[in-house]
Amino acid sequence: MLLQNKFFRTTLGIIFLLLILYLGSKVIALFSPVATIINLLLVPMMLSGFMYYLLRPLVNYLDKRKLKRPIAILLIYAVFIALFAVFWVAVWPTLQDQIQNFIRNAPYLVRDLQGQLDRLRENPLFARFFQGESDLTVRLTEYLQNAVTWVTNSISNLITVISNIIVVVATLPIILYYMLKDSHKLPRILLGLVPRKYRSEGQEMLEQVDSALSSFIVTRVILNLILGLILFIGFALLGLPYALLLAIISVPLNFIPYIGAILASIPVVIVSFIESPMTALWSLVIIVIAQQIQDNLLTPIIYGKSLDVHPLTTVIIVLIGGEFYGIIGVLIALPVYMTVKIIFLRIYEIIVAERTSEM
Repeated sequence: MLLQNKFFRTTLGIIFLLLILYLGSKVIALFSPVATIINLLLVPMMLSGFMYYLLRPLVNYLDKRKLKRPIAILLIYAVFIALFAVFWVAVWPTLQDQIQNFIRNAPYLVRDLQGQLDRLRENPLFARFFQGESDLTVRLTEYLQNAVTWVTNSISNLITVISNIIVVVATLPIILYYMLKDSHKLPRILLGLVPRKYRSEGQEMLEQVDSALSSFIVTRVILNLILGLILFIGFALLGLPYALLLAIISVPLNFIPYIGAILASIPVVIVSFIESPMTALWSLVIIVIAQQIQDNLLTPIIYGKSLDVHPLTTVIIVLIGGEFYGIIGVLIALPVYMTVKIIFLRIYEIIVAERTSEM
């Protein structure tokens, strides 16, 4: 009789769930090797999935042209090697000089920023904003000092960074090759885990997830590469130091919805403000114009519809992803949310349809 009581069954389910979580916390050490392996492969797998959606249309096109998939993939790899060689010869020397100059001048950035703020305080137009002790000056100096410290620590941990890069470079081409080669097999494998009577719904769900991820990744890459090019041209015309470095940094940061544009603007504003307040103002104008071109001109052309995610939800998801997995969590938070949302909505629709048919 008690098992037929809805409240009792719900309470019992909660108790069992808490018991499972408690017992899991006691044996969590047994799963530490698994967690280590996941952390080691997370970046290569994430980048492989990212590249998979970028290259799959090209592989499918070559496949339709009667070129075998393995040969098509190797041909694309050869093109990437050629593009990397061009980058190494044409772009890397300039980028390397800017990185070296930035590292060399990093310890003096705080001093230069403080001097620029002092000169601004002496200007009659801005003196009223700096009356008495300026907490803003102190905070900006502290933030920049922390940023310089972080850069210095990153350089000191260069061996760890290089080892991580080696792992990615060694594993990414292999993982990506088999993802592109056997991409048609994955849906069948996943559908094999679904009960037979739900396989048509499962097929539709996989197609929705695949379409959402493909649209999100491909369009964001195209838009952000164009944005980076516009920013580089604007910074170069302005004569901004480290123009290429700042433009390249802005590309991955702008993959973070809403917050990314602000984060990408911070180093630009700091560097340009050290040059002069007017340079900082013009750099902000360039950033705003580039963002407006991306949002109002390019986005409707390249991506005709917006993501079905509320801006507040997006910010919360990004913050949660950053809390759990740092910068990687920030980058993958929205695609993961989109996938989970599609799966849960589809399951909910199936449950509602079944209950409706039983009534």
